[in-house]
Amino acid sequence: MAIVGNKNPDQNLESIGIKNTNTEYWNLSPADLTRHTLQLNQGWLNDTGALVVDTGKFTGRSPDDKFIVKDSITEKTVDWNSKFNIPFDAKKFDLLYNKVVKYFEDKNVYVRDSYACADPRYRLNIRVINEYPWQNLFANNLFLRPTQDEIQNITPDWLIVAAPGFMADPEVDGTRQSNFAIINFTKKIILIGGTAYTGEIKKGIFSVLNFVLPNDKNVLSMHCSANVGKDGDTAIFFGLSGTGKTTLSADPERGLIGDDEHGWTDDNVFNFEGGCYAKCVNLSEEKEPQIWNAIREGALLENVKPFKDKTKINYDDISRTENTRVAYPLDYIDNAVSPSSGKIPKNIFFLTYDASGVFPPISRLTEGQAMFHFLTGYTSKVAGTETGVTEPKMTFSTCFGAPFLPLHPTKYADMLGEKMKMHKTKVWMINTGMTGGQYGVGTRMKLSYTRALIHAALEGKFDDVEFENHPVFGMDFPTSCPGVPADILNPRNTWADKDAYDKKANDLADAFVKNFEKFRAHANADTLAALPKIAVM
Repeated sequence: MAIVGNKNPDQNLESIGIKNTNTEYWNLSPADLTRHTLQLNQGWLNDTGALVVDTGKFTGRSPDDKFIVKDSITEKTVDWNSKFNIPFDAKKFDLLYNKVVKYFEDKNVYVRDSYACADPRYRLNIRVINEYPWQNLFANNLFLRPTQDEIQNITPDWLIVAAPGFMADPEVDGTRQSNFAIINFTKKIILIGGTAYTGEIKKGIFSVLNFVLPNDKNVLSMHCSANVGKDGDTAIFFGLSGTGKTTLSADPERGLIGDDEHGWTDDNVFNFEGGCYAKCVNLSEEKEPQIWNAIREGALLENVKPFKDKTKINYDDISRTENTRVAYPLDYIDNAVSPSSGKIPKNIFFLTYDASGVFPPISRLTEGQAMFHFLTGYTSKVAGTETGVTEPKMTFSTCFGAPFLPLHPTKYADMLGEKMKMHKTKVWMINTGMTGGQYGVGTRMKLSYTRALIHAALEGKFDDVEFENHPVFGMDFPTSCPGVPADILNPRNTWADKDAYDKKANDLADAFVKNFEKFRAHANADTLAALPKIAVM
């Protein structure tokens, strides 16, 4: 066995059961990981020097194959359900773990020491063990990076073992199928196999922090992006993948704190990660210059296609998947904030991809409406983000992140409500989805309009503007905004068939009411008053 790279001399893989490996590569540079990937014929370079790979069978997360070990720590704390927090037997985990570590025998292994949480009070050291060098590059780009001196003394709090080539036997191993992602809170291990999709790595640690921070540290963990203005005003953007978190937070006029995962303490908002994982579908320099310019040497592109016989990427080609991605370090964004934290937020934006075309492009929410929509988490799953999703599909994802929340949703909602009330934070709903009709009829909201609406909210330009009230959903929306045509602000005006709009609004309202039944017993009067009113037609 050979060891290459920088490591803590007191740490080794044999202590965690990985023995008789060929070569262990510890904390290699992005350039070396890129070179290894090319030598293994697992990737190629595009015209800007970024590494391009194909993640194989899985080009998105597989939520049905994500498990949590049920034991004394999790039995009474995790919100167990058959959709996201699926229980896994502790003894089965041990047997499967032993199989996976044995799988690494006689193989090259790539090891990465990193950490999560930019606020040092909550730092979580992570050791990532990968079968493929490009997965290790992903870990380098997405997690925070310790200095070379820190590596010499680092001890991991959590271990991630990712073996894409290992296939489970469901009948023996207790999985649903050959792929799996399992979190063990007692042993502090995330075990991933049968899938090379890198998003499972980052979302595994996000799920861990969503358990640890609210439960043990009284810190609200959030599936959101965050940025800060020149005057120090922080804004956060909640939303599922594909709703615009990364795109809208990467604003040339504001400093980027982070694009996906944050914590809200008594005195700040801080980033969990050290990088960005941006969607690339229809990417252009004109629309998203910061993301475009971040695709360079050291970045990792996934599942994109080049123009024929060239190394230049055709970002409009989604023949492989709509969930094309790029992973790059946060400092690849010119105006990224370091350290990646900001003050208490003055504005919160709930981002929804409304495939029905019912919601206004921007709405102002009361405290009760904010709580209602946070618990509801309405959006549409965007094509490709999860296995099997081929077009936008309506979903209710509590707290805009249900797949990653181990605790009961009311834990996160109650914490957010307390913070909004304490700091008098303004809350806005942004529809980044359809206008002029539902999906297949209307068109997607222009990014330039969405940016203008958000800037107007941040700059207080709606303070003296007249608002209208939506007759079904009750939220107020402005009648004018600089840079935005007035006729799109009222969504009903954009539909050629007004009766069809009214029916669609009623249908959506009915779905909202039915979905909220599970929260009704926990909701206060203000939240209940925010339920939509189904019109008699």
